[in-house]
Amino acid sequence: MVRHRFRNTVVCAALLALGLGGVQGVASASPPPDTPRGPATVTAIEDGTARSLAASLSDPAWQARVEKAALATDGISLGDLARKASSPAAKDFGSVVSDADRDIAAAKGLDTKAGPLLRLRLADESMREALKAGAEPLVAAAPADDSATTVTAYDSAGRTHTLDAHRLPERPVYVIGVDAERAVTAGMAVLREELTRNGLSTAGPVDSESTASDGFWTSRITSVRLSDDEEPWIKGDAEIFSLVTGFGPDGKVRVDPVDMPYLDEDGRTYQPNQILVNWSYYKYNLADVVMMEEDSGTNYRSLAKALASALLTIIDMGAYTPLVNAVLDAMPDHWWTDDPDYVDSWYTLARNSAGSFRGARGNGTMTLEPYWVSAF
Repeated sequence: MVRHRFRNTVVCAALLALGLGGVQGVASASPPPDTPRGPATVTAIEDGTARSLAASLSDPAWQARVEKAALATDGISLGDLARKASSPAAKDFGSVVSDADRDIAAAKGLDTKAGPLLRLRLADESMREALKAGAEPLVAAAPADDSATTVTAYDSAGRTHTLDAHRLPERPVYVIGVDAERAVTAGMAVLREELTRNGLSTAGPVDSESTASDGFWTSRITSVRLSDDEEPWIKGDAEIFSLVTGFGPDGKVRVDPVDMPYLDEDGRTYQPNQILVNWSYYKYNLADVVMMEEDSGTNYRSLAKALASALLTIIDMGAYTPLVNAVLDAMPDHWWTDDPDYVDSWYTLARNSAGSFRGARGNGTMTLEPYWVSAF
């Protein structure tokens, strides 16, 4: 995973860069209707679903079906799993999951077209043999706080078990969580829609002179690597996206989201050959990049509105102004406590930037090259 909690370091680096110094007997998976939306809400939904699933596993047929699915894949949609089962326990649990998926979509600013969001996975490959041998699994949801020292898990009898967050348990554990890849894909669509609505983006190139019929210049990522990070065993792979910011030809700040679905492990070098910046969108030969991680608390509509509120007040003064600080300041406060989404940032990348560039926070390194996209 790629979760970090370094806001003070981030702000210092930014200032330097700027030269400034359900189932019966189990509680419902969803919180009460008047519960404020946010990361705690999503965490509560995940935890409630975990309790409901654990209770439902007292049905042997359903338990066997869940086990088979967990052993066959590294992650499966809970909604799909329940819908394909015929036992009463599965049907009751399916109703819980349906409500939970709907509430999570709302909490994350997504619409129902996002599809089923909750998924199940076995916490670690090393648990497979014990599960096959008949060990009764526990069910848990990842805690919202990445610094948590314990994980709460449930068994089919309704008992609570406290597990060490940094020591892999011997007993098999099913982990309930949001399908981050699906959430990011849906979230990027929402983010682009909301950014366009709020005047921070357009559907296509906005500079007719720089988008000549023969093509346009871009910056392409030839390799990217994030630093190693010790994370609890219950966390799964990261889902990363970046916000590319600069000034459009109209003098207004624009933000272009870039999904990076391949970038899910620290300490590994990826070679995506992915276009990061389309220079036909920008007035100046400079742009900034803020890399973020999807987590359960990310609300994409709220993020777009926060960015609009912070960035639309910035006026083009005829010279490029770095925008990383404004983007970071726009982030909700809770992203700097229990659910930090910030990964790293890159200031003032230019169209001719080539070579290896380390982020301001020192967590990420990208190798870039200018790349001409030719028209057909």
